[in-house]
Amino acid sequence: MADLPKPPTPPGQPGPKEMSMETRLLLAFLLMGLVLFLTPYFYKPPPPPPKSSAPAAANQAAQSNQTAPAAPQQPAAAGEPAAPQIQASAEQEFTVDTDLYRIRFSNRGAVVRSWVLKKYFDRAGKPLELVDQAALAKVAAPFALSLNNEQAANALNYGLYVAKPDPDGLGITYEFSDGRHYAKKSFAFQKNSYRSQVATEVTENGAPVEHMIEWRGGFGDASVQNRAVDQHAVYFDPSAPKTFLSFPIGQGKLITDNSGAVKNGPLTTTGDYLFAGVDDRFFAFVVLPQDHTATKVEAIKDDVPGPNGKPEAHIGVEVASSAANSVNIFIGPKDIDLLRKVDPRLDQLIDWGWFGVIAKPLFLALHWLNDNITHNYGWAIILITVLLNLVLLPLRFSGMKASMKSQRRMQQIQPQINAINAKYKGIGLRDPRKQQQNQELMDLYSKEGINPMASAASGCLPMLIQLPVLYAFYRVIAVTIELRGAHWLWVTDLSQPETLAIHLLPIIMVATQFLVQSMTPTAPSMDPSQAKMMRFMPLMFGFFFYNMSSALVLYWLTGNLTGIAQQWLVNRTMPPPPARPPKAAPKRKKS
Repeated sequence: MADLPKPPTPPGQPGPKEMSMETRLLLAFLLMGLVLFLTPYFYKPPPPPPKSSAPAAANQAAQSNQTAPAAPQQPAAAGEPAAPQIQASAEQEFTVDTDLYRIRFSNRGAVVRSWVLKKYFDRAGKPLELVDQAALAKVAAPFALSLNNEQAANALNYGLYVAKPDPDGLGITYEFSDGRHYAKKSFAFQKNSYRSQVATEVTENGAPVEHMIEWRGGFGDASVQNRAVDQHAVYFDPSAPKTFLSFPIGQGKLITDNSGAVKNGPLTTTGDYLFAGVDDRFFAFVVLPQDHTATKVEAIKDDVPGPNGKPEAHIGVEVASSAANSVNIFIGPKDIDLLRKVDPRLDQLIDWGWFGVIAKPLFLALHWLNDNITHNYGWAIILITVLLNLVLLPLRFSGMKASMKSQRRMQQIQPQINAINAKYKGIGLRDPRKQQQNQELMDLYSKEGINPMASAASGCLPMLIQLPVLYAFYRVIAVTIELRGAHWLWVTDLSQPETLAIHLLPIIMVATQFLVQSMTPTAPSMDPSQAKMMRFMPLMFGFFFYNMSSALVLYWLTGNLTGIAQQWLVNRTMPPPPARPPKAAPKRKKS
């Protein structure tokens, strides 16, 4: 298992929403494509709970095993005997405390009001709270019950249950009856595992009632900016076709829905799923049904107050559908080693994206390097980047060699190129004569047997190969908790931008990119406007990378440094063609 992260340094107050990392990365890809190819051518919360009586001290739930003498909230149907009432006299709490988490239960509704992970921390350095406390005033707390009968749901979700804690403090059973509706919930935990067991049972006048288990109002780390974007209702369908760019590549698919997908109403699906629940980037709550048991999943949008007090759309789920549910649940970090240890099926929780065939092996290599050699993910990123560049070295040398050879031939016809450029000097890119200029140049290249596009393509090929690797690195950083809170030198969290007032890594990256550019010979045939745009490329990349995760910037920076060494070697072994001597001035005739 990966080393447990240290509490990150508290950041400043959250600022306005910024362009997401994924958007910046996409824009960078588009910009690179433009420069390399196009430049030469041109979605109803339940009623709020009734005010509770003064809460008793925590862990005193055993004293609540006294039934209240009050009349039933709802009478039994005519001709049917009234069932005995099972109700506590006051609202009380119970806490489960293990090595890994601390859970605070309330007997009002027999729900969870707090679930804290002890070994993970939010951005303020506090143990991570997975229950959105702001949502508790808007929607029912986690492990409330969803029924088709809203009146029955309110009775069971806000009634005072009688609690029977286990002697070892690692479990509790709740029971409630108002004479008509009856519910029982049992929770069992382990001292050192994120896996637990939950059982629920509901009847009405003795008849079984189908119901679902809820987790509403969002999930996960509430301290990150734009957190709702990273929250999803998830389920894994083993029968769904897995595709890559619309091409089928196998069976089994992780289905995710964010709040935007349910803005027009809940989404409901039923199937033989491996698991189902809700997650964010690094943590998950999922129900693991019994084998070959159909599971119903309903994704719901809840409007929850955000940090600025304004409502934000958050995803919620209702899972399982039976009169008596008995399931295993996982609530914890999406650590790949831990997931496999808890249940091999949970390995599918990590969404590696389109380039999973690259991203997953890339992470496994990083993970191995961290555990066995570097013991630090920052140095592991540097090492694997150097290794990747060494693998690409023959291809880079081949491209550079072809480019140098082409430049030497271009040097020989440079006077003719200059003559054509002088002929059309001062015309704009939109001038129809620009096309005539390009045609004359192409005719000249054809006559001399020179293909400048092939030369450019051979030089750009190593960079194009790196683009899928760059996206794979982005996916690794976005979905693997191992890099969350990972330190490297002055960087406190490799999965986030630097916390310094001035981000040093992007600035160094820009400087090294300028250096690489200055060491790389420019093709004589390059259009002056294209050459001018290329000179600004490092600044554009600095803008796109400035607020990206430090790990991604470190990867690109290391690639620049490796490129500098490679370009120096190329320049030593394959010097550029010598500059043509200037033409001698014509001699004057003697008078």
